[in-house]
Amino acid sequence: MNTTGSPLTPTYEVIIIGAGLGGIGAGVALRRAGVENFLIIDKWPKVGGTWLANTYPGVAVDIPSPIYNFSFQQRSQWSRLFAPGSELQRYAEEVVDAQGLRNKLRLGAGATKGVFDETDHLWRVTLEDGSVLTARFVIGAVGGLEQPSTPDIPGIEEYTGKLMHSSRWDHDYDPCGKRVAVIGTGASALQLIPELAESVSQLTVYQRRAIWIAPKPDFAMGPVLNAVLNFPPVQKTVRAVGNVGVNAGLGAGLAVSNYPRVTGAGLTIGETALRAYLFAQVRDPELRRKLTPDYRLGCKRPSVSNSYFRAFTRPHVDLVTTGIERFTPTGIITADGTARDADMVVLATGFKVMEKGYTPPYPIYGRGGIELGDFWDAHRFQAYQGVSVPRFPNAFLIVGPYAYAPGSYIPLIEATSAHAARVIGEARRRGATCVEVRQEPHDRYFERMDRRAKRTHLFSQGCASSNTYYINYQGDGAAFRPSTQLEMYWENRHFPLDDYRFGTVSPVRTGANGSGATIPAPVR
Repeated sequence: MNTTGSPLTPTYEVIIIGAGLGGIGAGVALRRAGVENFLIIDKWPKVGGTWLANTYPGVAVDIPSPIYNFSFQQRSQWSRLFAPGSELQRYAEEVVDAQGLRNKLRLGAGATKGVFDETDHLWRVTLEDGSVLTARFVIGAVGGLEQPSTPDIPGIEEYTGKLMHSSRWDHDYDPCGKRVAVIGTGASALQLIPELAESVSQLTVYQRRAIWIAPKPDFAMGPVLNAVLNFPPVQKTVRAVGNVGVNAGLGAGLAVSNYPRVTGAGLTIGETALRAYLFAQVRDPELRRKLTPDYRLGCKRPSVSNSYFRAFTRPHVDLVTTGIERFTPTGIITADGTARDADMVVLATGFKVMEKGYTPPYPIYGRGGIELGDFWDAHRFQAYQGVSVPRFPNAFLIVGPYAYAPGSYIPLIEATSAHAARVIGEARRRGATCVEVRQEPHDRYFERMDRRAKRTHLFSQGCASSNTYYINYQGDGAAFRPSTQLEMYWENRHFPLDDYRFGTVSPVRTGANGSGATIPAPVR
């Protein structure tokens, strides 16, 4: 609050929290809207977000590389159709340089708190070193796959071997020739397990739920194919057609959610094809039974791999489906009393998505001191177009509740970034210092998304028991937007501006330095 009798002019017009692809996309959108006084902060020493944090063996994008890029900077120089994570991090660096964002970065500066000043219509963002930045607007670009989920297993703190989460890989530790255990069989484990199987002496995988897997049409791109894809008409066509195909593959069930018979038939056809793929990879019927999911296709994000199933056919790789009872100082004991020692345990247990205290991973206080995480915990996760929440003025999200229409994350980033930049640009045009989404359009959007989500196969085909992050602890499908990406694209760019109300801080006295005391006008 301003207690000096003169207004506080924020240091920045906009602060973007997060320098992954989401924060970079937001920075580009702001520049397109004519905003130059902004800063992108991040706790990591480099840009890239998810692709900087996740460096485990085998990490790669699960969307074809030629379509996993921004529309304004399409890249064609990829080593493989599904590029390794390091190339995605390098792509983030390339975008920063090409878009002139390098001087907008403040890295190694993670946010720990955000507080809205209702008197001066600005945000105060506290950093890890205790310093405070001020901005008229904030854009939260912390991705959903940011906070590692660590299982609450008795005795884990007593384990004396090497323990690490897959997203915090310690490259100083060499697992070659070691006895290694992996807990989890999700998307990260899918890539990690075949890589570990190549070098460790014993690999034990603890599986709670099997995962649906399709073959991965991966291949080396090579100079000729990259040159062809570098031809702009081809590049744009491939990106457009590829995005449509990925959206159809990942989001088709959501688009036809009002037709359960169609959805059910489609899922059955897909499951039959994937079971056939498993049969071709694994001939042992008992192992095949363990690797067959007991939930419907689509309950979790589908995965692709050419080596995951075959890794379990190797003599030194064991798949354990009995529940874990506890850790010991030297390993793990399962519920049947079997003890297995391990020199290293990898927690491939995913991330905390749409969970209290982790989305966002730091407190954010809006009007009246209400904290965003507490609000969502009490009233369910919700945000207008996945971007704005009432009582949190001048604040926008890149990956908020009901933002992500399944497919590539890049169209999501471009859509929500455009939304935030459009509102900020309109506030500038009106000379407004405060902008807040109105309650009625927000509630209307939330009700529409919630109603649609509850009609999808996630709720009609028994997915709630599959431990999917698509359904949160409140029983809601807040992690996804039950729509096509085309709808996501259109609505984030063409929403009525009257869905927001704009207000100003009016100067009443001017000092020698050109500043004056302020009286906030009602937000209208």
